Parts: sequence; C-alpha cells; structure tokens
Amino acid sequence: VQLQASGGGLVQAGDSLTVSCAASGLTFSGYDMGWFRQAPGKEREFVATIKRSGSSTAYADSVKGRFTISRDNAKNTAYLQMNSLKIEDTAVYFCAARRTLTNGGRYYTRSDEYNYWGQGTQVTVSS
Repeated sequence: VQLQASGGGLVQAGDSLTVSCAASGLTFSGYDMGWFRQAPGKEREFVATIKRSGSSTAYADSVKGRFTISRDNAKNTAYLQMNSLKIEDTAVYFCAARRTLTNGGRYYTRSDEYNYWGQGTQVTVSS
C-alpha cells in the first residue's frame, strides 16, 4: 500500500492551495480517508476526513468553512482544498487511510485509528 501526498508549497496568507493523495495497492473505495497536519514542535492533529463513498465529511474546528476534503474513487485520489490560508496553517500535511466495512458509523479523527499513511507534503503560509 502506498499513499503519495503532493501539491504542497509556499503561499501567502489568504491564498488557496489544493493537496492531493494518490493511493495504490488497496481497494480505495473501501477506506475512509483523512488528512492530518503537524507543525514544528507540535503534535500531529486531525484536519478532515471523508467517508469511503464520499457521502459525508468532518472537519476540525480550526479549518471548518475554509478547507474542503473530497475524493475521486475512480482515480484512487483524495484531495484537500484549502482556502483563506493562515500562517497558522503552516505544517506538513499527511493523508491517511482507514479500512471500513460500511459507509456509516462515526468519523475517525485520531491518528491511531488509521491503517496507512502517506509521507507528507509541506505547506508553508507566509505573511
């Protein structure tokens, strides 16, 4: 299984950026996908998650209304669109996959609930 995150970069505050997570070696539609981030000196934190079918999503309060998680099961890819970026959004962004048996149930927001992880992509927001 491989999760390849990409699309990070250096942007200015207020800009938008979309990061992607390409999955291989797994049946992508059988996994909830999550995005987490880790800033220097801080713990890894939950950002967003999407159910296996893409039917429902959940967000951390800090990004709600600014970030949108989506997925394309035909392309085995998950996305995180980030709008109105703030300096405090600067972090390495990681995608993660969790095997689920149904499209229902609760949202998974803890890092230890995910089975597979990507390598991370750096997002830096400058003033």
